[in-house]
Formats: sequence, structure tokens, C-alpha cells
Amino acid sequence: MDLESLNQEFSTFIEQFPSISYQIAATIIVILGLWLIRLIAVRIINKKIDDEKLQYKWRKNLTYVSGFLGLFIIGSIWSDGFKSFSTFLGLLSAGLAIALKDPVSDFAGWAFILWRKPFEVGDRIQIGDVKGDVIDVRLFKFTVLEIGNWVHADQSTGRVVHVSNHKVFTDSLANYTSDFEFIWNEIQVLITFESDWKKAKKILQEIADKHLKDFVNEAERQVKRATKSYLIHYRYLTPIVYTDVLDSGVNLTIRHLTNPRTRRKVSQAIWEDILDRFDEHDNIDLAYPTMRIER
Repeated sequence: MDLESLNQEFSTFIEQFPSISYQIAATIIVILGLWLIRLIAVRIINKKIDDEKLQYKWRKNLTYVSGFLGLFIIGSIWSDGFKSFSTFLGLLSAGLAIALKDPVSDFAGWAFILWRKPFEVGDRIQIGDVKGDVIDVRLFKFTVLEIGNWVHADQSTGRVVHVSNHKVFTDSLANYTSDFEFIWNEIQVLITFESDWKKAKKILQEIADKHLKDFVNEAERQVKRATKSYLIHYRYLTPIVYTDVLDSGVNLTIRHLTNPRTRRKVSQAIWEDILDRFDEHDNIDLAYPTMRIER
């Protein structure tokens, strides 16, 4: 079809529906008007609010409000023209629902995220195989700053990962920081069979109590708050040292609460203290896998 035929077809369509030109013009005006209002509002917010996280929330809320308002106004403009096309629109909607299955599911996932709040921007989550800090939530996807993978102790890899919103319905979702902002961590210390394991265990308990007392106090407050929403019950929140035996020696495990974002830093401080304290005792030695050959 050449350009002249296309123009003729369009002119014929306009003649059949004389109100269409008004509706198109009104739609363009509404879109430009809402875009301009949002732009002005964002600039005012950026000048008045210094907190970047608060700025982000305001920008996202303005986008949602302007989008819904635009859909409502434009729908009202076109509603009269669509009355005679109700059957056509019904068939078109059914076809679009099939063709756009994933985008529709993503939109439903977005609505679920806003309504039920399984996570918010700033939370640390794992969904499927992806772990990271949520840095953005949009209509069809959310974005996380990846942690873990080839980097140890849940530290950032620097990669930005985009996840489709419908994954909240199909994949398991774990939130590290919602309601209860602590996770349990374990540090295994393996000592030789010849070592004084009772003394070593006492030293480890002292070190754990020293480094982790602040976490315990805060965790107790958060557990009380979390029990209002979930059936969470922890009998003990204080660090504890467990004993078991492995092939190479006596294994002493420090189990403790920690903030997921400072896990590596806390583990490092504890290990440095362990090395210093064990170095003071000749009857405590760290163990490692060995092989003995007797002749």
C-alpha cells in the first residue's frame, strides 16, 4: 500500500468517526500536561528534599499517580467512541491477554509487590538463584544489585540484575531484612584432638559475647515487633558455641546473630580475636586435614 492510499484510508476513517480528531488531540494534550506536571513536581522535590531514598520514593509515587490518572482521563475521553465497538474491544482484549501473557503477569506481580510488600527498595532478597539488594521496582521488572555468586560472604559483585515481576508468583522469595533484620551465622573453628577443647570453647564463648552483645539487644526488640506479623519464636538469641567431632579434630561452632550486610566484617573481627587468643595458649592448636603413614 503506497502513501497516497494510506492517507485516503485515514481520511475515510476520520469521516466515519468525526469525533476521532478531537479525541486524539485531547489525548495528546492530557499526556503532555501530565508529563509537564510530573516534571515540575520532581524538580521541586529534588530541591526541597535531600534524602536520596525519599526522593526516589516520591518520584516513583508521582509516576504511578500520573500513570493511573492519565489512564482514567484518556479512558473517559475515548469511552463514547468505543461504545459501538464493544464486541470488537472484547475480542481485542482476549487476543491481547493471550499474546501479552508475560507482560500481564508482570503487571499483576507489580501490583502484588506494591500491595502485599514482600520486599521494598533497599531490602536484601533472594528470588530463585538471584541474590541482592533491591534498587528499583518498575511496572514489568524490579532490579537488584547482586551479591554473592563468585564473591564470598554476601558482598556485592557490582552487577545489576533485572528480574521479571511475575517471578514473585513462580519462584521462592527470601527477604533478609524485612521485619527481622538479622540472620543466623556460624563460624567453625577446628582444633586438634590433643588441644584443651574445654578451654578453647570457653575462649570462643567470651569472644562471641564480646563482639555480638549489641546484636542481641537489637534482635530482641525486633523479634517482639516481628511477632505481630509472623509466628516467630526464638528461645535463645545469645551466641552459643556447639561441639562436635570431625575426622581431623574437635569442631567448635559459634552460632550467632548478625546483620546480613556486615556478616563478613563481624566474622573477620571474631577470627582475628580467635587467632590472638589461641596464640597465647600452647595447649590449643588449630587443626587441618592430615594423613599419617605408619611403617
